[in-house]
Amino acid sequence: MITQIKGLHHVTSMAAQAQQNNDFFTKKLGLRRVKKTVNFDAPEVYHLYYGDEFGTPGSVMTYFPFPNIVQGQQGAGEVGETYFTVPRGALEFWKDRLVAQNVSGLSESEVFGEKRLRFDGPDRDAFSLVEIDNDGRAGWQHGDIAASEAIQGFRGASLRLKDSGATGELLRFMGYEQVDRQGNHTRFAIPGGNGADVIDLEAVPEADAARQGAGSVHHIAFAVEDRAAQLEVRKALLDTGYQVTPVIDRDYFWAIYFRTPGGVLFEVATNEPGFDRDEDVAHLGESLKLPSRYEQHREEIAQLLEPITD
Repeated sequence: MITQIKGLHHVTSMAAQAQQNNDFFTKKLGLRRVKKTVNFDAPEVYHLYYGDEFGTPGSVMTYFPFPNIVQGQQGAGEVGETYFTVPRGALEFWKDRLVAQNVSGLSESEVFGEKRLRFDGPDRDAFSLVEIDNDGRAGWQHGDIAASEAIQGFRGASLRLKDSGATGELLRFMGYEQVDRQGNHTRFAIPGGNGADVIDLEAVPEADAARQGAGSVHHIAFAVEDRAAQLEVRKALLDTGYQVTPVIDRDYFWAIYFRTPGGVLFEVATNEPGFDRDEDVAHLGESLKLPSRYEQHREEIAQLLEPITD
């Protein structure tokens, strides 16, 4: 069994408009944009990162805003909903705020004993805020959102699958334990994890396959401390029969990828070197940062990117 994974590192989705995406996460949700860079494989497309003050692993939501992308269609074989934590008692503040901000899809519920406020992202992405006691992580305190209300990081995510059995076995191999079941949802968690350490499997045997587009999660990434731990995880996955990519340098972390039995793309990313490797913490996310191979094309790339007004 793998023991090096401590929870989520980041979640990466697709969007239709960069400005709309930036405004939603920084102005409506109060997250910090910690990096403005580009897609390694499509440099004419941004890669935007939002999180806490430092871009701590387990707090970072990232996006590829593809102009003219089709709308995604929900279904089986994808990440269904991403959960953020807020302090106990903060949901009323968030309900009022999101109503005032004209955010759609608001609904309140209690799932696995946790109070939850669900809402839509700008591309009908599915999110929830979950009240948690003693999370221990500090949210980005900026503007009109106080520490007693700020989003602290991820709680976890749900995976929507036709058959959750094989993915459940994979999660157990990755160090997760089954801790609860409610209807067609099964909850897995990592004991002593990083706070972003819950995965729920939703069995939807009659659902059509999801179609990726705006609002779809492209991949979900799990955190390991360093490259040595990542290599141990890679070997364990290969030995179990998974097809895993070589290690890829993503500038702010090293990454490996593999496809799960349910069709969801998993990544395992390192906590090192972090988002302050090319910007000091006080100025994270302010400048356009490019992978070194694209630096010589900076002027051309900048002209292709939609301007973002902060």
